[in-house]
Amino acid sequence: MSRPTVHDVARVARVSLSTVDRVLNGRNGVRAATQERVRAAMKQLGYERDIMAANLSRQRIYDIHFVIPDGPNSFMRNLAAELEAHARIALRDRTEIHVSTVPPFDGRGLAAGLRRAREAGADGVVMVATESAEVRQAVSELRGAGIQVVTLVSDLSASMRGHFVGIDNVSAGRTAAGLLGRFCQGRPGRIAIVAGSMLVRDHVERRLGFEQVMHAEFPTLNLLPPVEGGDEAARVDRLLSDALGTYPDITGVYSLGGGNRGLREALDRVATADRPRVVVHELTEQSRTALQDGVFDAVLHQDIHKEVASALAIMRNLIEAVPIDARTGLIHTEIFLRDNLP
Repeated sequence: MSRPTVHDVARVARVSLSTVDRVLNGRNGVRAATQERVRAAMKQLGYERDIMAANLSRQRIYDIHFVIPDGPNSFMRNLAAELEAHARIALRDRTEIHVSTVPPFDGRGLAAGLRRAREAGADGVVMVATESAEVRQAVSELRGAGIQVVTLVSDLSASMRGHFVGIDNVSAGRTAAGLLGRFCQGRPGRIAIVAGSMLVRDHVERRLGFEQVMHAEFPTLNLLPPVEGGDEAARVDRLLSDALGTYPDITGVYSLGGGNRGLREALDRVATADRPRVVVHELTEQSRTALQDGVFDAVLHQDIHKEVASALAIMRNLIEAVPIDARTGLIHTEIFLRDNLP
């Protein structure tokens, strides 16, 4: 059976081809009832628009800007490398990728980066969000200029962004608690929490999920207030070392963000028999080695390749006003132990 065409949609909706074209491209001049009839016909026929073919016929090239944090975070550096790899092949899909970096956990710096993307005439902006009023305002300005916005890895609450791509961070925090609580069974004590910053929603949501499960299922493990290491190895090393010196009964550590090299250095100074159990995020060179050496016990990971590919596909659909399922862009959390490393 051949794929339905715009001619089929026009026939079923009882409208002209030009009307179907206006609805597909979000142009004015079509009554709401007629638009609904066209969309109903598309759904009935299972019509899916070939966006790339449409763009080719119009000689359109998508201009997509990614704004991501700079700094030492290995996960973000891997994200930058993934974007560079995608940029080399994206032109096949008539997409140009531009990457700019801003200071991590800096709402004002991120807002400035978003405004630069607007001034450059981007069709869409994909960003790793920091929670701030300045960023929400910048997103509103982008949308007001007709520029689509997708959040990646960390979402932005109460904003006009079009879609989020990443893992369910509350679920990831709950998963971390389930793992760490079981690892620490029979060893009552304190749990240290190391965050990058409480200004990013992914860390806030991971902490929320983690604390929910810990309080409900592992009441003999007492949670310390999180320390914020800014994803900087030296700072994480100092903060965790201070915590271990102050609370010798720390039996587990949950790291919400980056700086795992510093985490490893602090733990290496603890006698093996007294070393706490550890769950971290992101399978990087540092966390892989620590897992192999038995210093880390589990790593929760999100697939960067899938995230970038999904963000690009969603962005194209947003630009072309193609409906998107709410769960599109949700990336599964992977769990790595020493025995199942790829």
